[in-house]
Amino acid sequence: MKFIVSSSSLLKHLQLVSGVLNTSNTLPILDDFLFEAEENSLRITASDLETTVVTTFTIESKEEGEIAIPAKLLLDILKSFPENPLTFTIDRDNQSIEITSDYGKYKLTGHEANEFPKTPEVESPIKVKIDSDALVEAVGKTIFATGNDELRPVMSGVYFQLDKNGTTFVATDAHKLVKYHRSDAKSEKATAFIMPKKPLNLLRTLLAGKEAVSVEFNETNARFKFENTILVCRLIDGKYPNYEAVIPKQNPNKLTMSRTVLLNSVKRVSIFSSKTTHQVRLKITGSELQLSAEDLDFANEATERLTCQYDGEDIEIGFNSVFLIEMLSNLKTEEINLELSEPNRAGILKPVEMDDNEDILMLVMPVMLNT
Repeated sequence: MKFIVSSSSLLKHLQLVSGVLNTSNTLPILDDFLFEAEENSLRITASDLETTVVTTFTIESKEEGEIAIPAKLLLDILKSFPENPLTFTIDRDNQSIEITSDYGKYKLTGHEANEFPKTPEVESPIKVKIDSDALVEAVGKTIFATGNDELRPVMSGVYFQLDKNGTTFVATDAHKLVKYHRSDAKSEKATAFIMPKKPLNLLRTLLAGKEAVSVEFNETNARFKFENTILVCRLIDGKYPNYEAVIPKQNPNKLTMSRTVLLNSVKRVSIFSSKTTHQVRLKITGSELQLSAEDLDFANEATERLTCQYDGEDIEIGFNSVFLIEMLSNLKTEEINLELSEPNRAGILKPVEMDDNEDILMLVMPVMLNT
């Protein structure tokens, strides 16, 4: 097996797939990249068994073949090269790899390609196409709201709910919830799946600047294909909670104000909040919003008064400032609406203006106010 490849091109493609690698693996072969050289193309695969990423690009191939190459060692040597043609000569009998550059020769030992796990097939899939920018936006708007509770694995991923009206992406950890709908990503068949965080974060990186994503999925796996890259991941098994049941339908109290003004105020005031509860208190009276926080253990406190538009009864409610900051940071519009009903019921955050193809709702549960 022999091929010639640009060092910078190879490094770029290895970095694309390297995000799937774990720092510690139960199988030593998972510390490797799988190289498969065919006629003028090289396919590189990385896997952690749950997620597999494959990328293919053009090379000058002298001999076809396949081998697994230690990932860290190869990345380290490639990062040290300037742009340089590299010749890989591989002896498959003893798994030795020789890399020749303008600077010298480097030898390392690979592993049998047949030890590397096969890329999972997605049998009898449901297929849909999604614009890459829309998918990146959906993941970015929802993934921060996923949970980390190992006892509730279904809440550790993002719920994709597809039908002929579009796709709804939902994430919740029981304290906060995000529901994001795209009307431009439709499926003729109504269906749903739960996708883990790791492959979603990988997708956000891989999709930068791409156009359309072909998505295929069944009950166990999902496959995302775009340009010369494929990502296949195992889906989370289980029934997603009835998220609609926790969204208050009647919210007669509505506050409208600048998102950045509110965000910066919460950031400042929260510095003085309890490090246990992170509680900030919102007291809305007429057109004035008073934000306050205190840490009784250290006798710290802060209060700010802001002007707002408000339609409703006077209300005083407490929220976890960490959740408020996350939500306000992930909304990009200039103005937001905060809809409230009772001090013990969830608050709803929505942007005042949205694109034609999207609809977003963020829910945050209140915390009991200190007396």
